[in-house]
Amino acid sequence: MQHALIASPFMDGHLLLRPGQHNGLRLGAARFKELADAHPNTPVPQWATDAVRQTWGLDLADRRIGQSILVRKASPYGYVRASYEINLGCNYDCEFCYLGEKRFEGMSWEQQKQLLGIVADAGVVYLQITGGEALIDRRFPQVYAYAYDLGMMMQVSTNGSRLHSEMIQDLFRGRPPYRLTISVYGATEATYDAITRRRGSFKRFIRGLDAAREAGLPMRMNVVVAKENQHEVAEMEALAEKYGPHNVYGNMSPTIGGDGSVLATQSIRYEKARRVFKGCNAGHTFFHADPFGQASICKIGRDPQIDLMTEGVEGLRRLGGIADSLMLRTGGCSGCALSGTCRTCRPLAKLYQEAKAPLVSYCQHEERNNA
Repeated sequence: MQHALIASPFMDGHLLLRPGQHNGLRLGAARFKELADAHPNTPVPQWATDAVRQTWGLDLADRRIGQSILVRKASPYGYVRASYEINLGCNYDCEFCYLGEKRFEGMSWEQQKQLLGIVADAGVVYLQITGGEALIDRRFPQVYAYAYDLGMMMQVSTNGSRLHSEMIQDLFRGRPPYRLTISVYGATEATYDAITRRRGSFKRFIRGLDAAREAGLPMRMNVVVAKENQHEVAEMEALAEKYGPHNVYGNMSPTIGGDGSVLATQSIRYEKARRVFKGCNAGHTFFHADPFGQASICKIGRDPQIDLMTEGVEGLRRLGGIADSLMLRTGGCSGCALSGTCRTCRPLAKLYQEAKAPLVSYCQHEERNNA
């Protein structure tokens, strides 16, 4: 029987979570310890039964802790979120894709289990599985189920084209994600198929969305704007709103390999000024793992990496120092008088610089000079 709840340390506190749900309950240290120290046959405490019924409408009366709650151990590493890029392969061929060459490569199943164990040992509570297109990976169901059973709250980033699959539907029914993040590339068949360069992709996309909505799966839509679809952004937003809340993304970036040619797909009309960068938790409480188990501070700042398959979870102790070093403004930004209010994080700026992108695409200094 799958666990109904997860009790876990989180940052400086503790959470009680319901798989498949966004909201959670904060637990005091004493109540978390009560759950952690209890024998599996101990009845669920009354305070937990009442709180769970009020929050999620779930009845745990006469249930045992071992039957209902997976209690996560405290981790000395301090990570609470991570993303796992299961594969770079994709069934689409979008010109603006930041991954560049989409190759089907990765690790063996035994290595993937090893990696997921490391992620859990690091303390990760929220895990995003991404790609490429994650749902076309032949071992996605195994990877997802294994991570779920380790007690992680699951998020999946997808283009939606395989959400109608009965295998995927069965997987998510038994082990619900707390979020599906789905990209929207067009509101009409002509535009969508032109963007993806795959005939019939729009029909599969809508079929997937309809299946996910019917199954009650939580969806968040990302409207991706490029030159080729900028004429129907309003329609794309209206389509997205039918299935869940949405965000609009209009800024293109170079590929992770430093190819700046994708910037030609940028819709100037929808390019937004970046917010002033004030730091983030990348490398400190969050990390990214690529298809080969190489850990980096995030999906953008990928160099240097830590080989988790050889170093294990202990390798993550070095990641915070790597994050701090990557944020130093060196190279093309050295001596910039505006660095204190720069809108671009240093790893992202470095990516633009390596791609020889025009300054105006990422640099606030250029905007000041042209004002």
